[in-house]
Amino acid sequence: MARDPLRELPAVDRLLAHQHAQPLLARYSRKYVLDHCRAILDELRRAIRQGDPIDPDALGVESIVARLEDRIDSARETGLAPVVNATGTVLHTNLGRALLAQAAVDAVCRAAMSPVDLEYDLARGERGKREHRIEELLIDLTGAEAATVVNNNAAAVLLALNSLASGKEVIVSRGELIEIGGAFRIPEILGRSGAILKEVGTTNRTHPADYEQAITERTGLLLKVHTSNYKIVGFVAEVGLADLVRIGRDHNVPVMEDLGSGALIDLSQFGLPKEPVVSERIARGADLVTFSGDKVLGGPQAGLVVGGARWVELLKGNPLHRALRCGKLTIAALEATLRLYRETTDVGDELPTLRAFTRPLAEMETMGRRLIPALEDALGPAYRLTLEDATSQVGSGALATEEIPTKAIAVEHDELSANRIAERFRRARPPIIGRINADRFLLDLRTILNPDDLIPKWSTAAPR
Repeated sequence: MARDPLRELPAVDRLLAHQHAQPLLARYSRKYVLDHCRAILDELRRAIRQGDPIDPDALGVESIVARLEDRIDSARETGLAPVVNATGTVLHTNLGRALLAQAAVDAVCRAAMSPVDLEYDLARGERGKREHRIEELLIDLTGAEAATVVNNNAAAVLLALNSLASGKEVIVSRGELIEIGGAFRIPEILGRSGAILKEVGTTNRTHPADYEQAITERTGLLLKVHTSNYKIVGFVAEVGLADLVRIGRDHNVPVMEDLGSGALIDLSQFGLPKEPVVSERIARGADLVTFSGDKVLGGPQAGLVVGGARWVELLKGNPLHRALRCGKLTIAALEATLRLYRETTDVGDELPTLRAFTRPLAEMETMGRRLIPALEDALGPAYRLTLEDATSQVGSGALATEEIPTKAIAVEHDELSANRIAERFRRARPPIIGRINADRFLLDLRTILNPDDLIPKWSTAAPR
């Protein structure tokens, strides 16, 4: 009589009684282990019924329990996994944008592990304001009358438009109707806010008269948007913030500027192209300015709003403000980051983002030359490695047209394509993410502060 592989599968109770299953039951709930165990048995039954070739040993208790251990270990690795960013994009949206300064990391840990005075006034012994420290720091750093914070810049724009111009017209230049990515488009955010879009000018040229002629009793806001992720050149004209403020004052209409990234200090002091500085935009008369916390500012994801007290109070009183507010971990990280801007003597050294922007080429050259022999040992003789000049970028829509000189290690193989090499590096632990340029795999050194991060450690044997 032919054997029935289905009958050879062990019962769940027998698997859980095995000695190697006991540590799993001690560490995890019985139901959690049981669910994984049943899933493995279901997979084996399905394979048997489909006629898939199966090694008889794979149906034994030892083999199935070993598979159970591997399955649970793998399930533990499916959360946010650390990776090495060797792409050359400093603020890589897909990899989490800005790295936090150590002071911000420490602040998050303290807030996570202990009750904090998030909304408690210690002096009065009563409920306090969630973001009062953030507001004080932003007022000090930007010269604004008031400030508030929500969970990202898109939320800040949405909240401001809804608070100031719901049911009213918002006038925007056609050349500033941007799309940042991830479905963030100014016209769509405007629509969701309840405001009505009124375009003026053309894609390449907009004049003060375009705004003045468009203003009516239905106008609620003049909106200027910083086009950080593209540049129009040639026969162009735009209305500067100072002129827009003048027009707004003449017609008693508030003016808001969405900077997108927005800098608290002049980045040109670090050799980077000048990005709009928030304090300068306030000084030029903007009623509201919105910007991100996790781009060139170098903090956590957050949407910051600064401006006149009259307008900021409208945002704070909007029910949407609570829906979009930040939690204690973001508040802790943002406060610590802003304190570095206000208190430290060298913020460029304290913030990982600014350190990455300003790394000397000589430093990366030295690192690259020391790294190549270690990489050759890890990869094997079939690979060719060379240190080359290359260019990095800021990323996340900030200074998108600007390139930063860098050094990169090119990794090549006679039989493997750049995509296959990239795939192998992604199998390292932690995964190493480089970039492909002209069918060549590059490891950009600009964001690599610890050279050991680029030496791949394989979780399993990988073919060379």
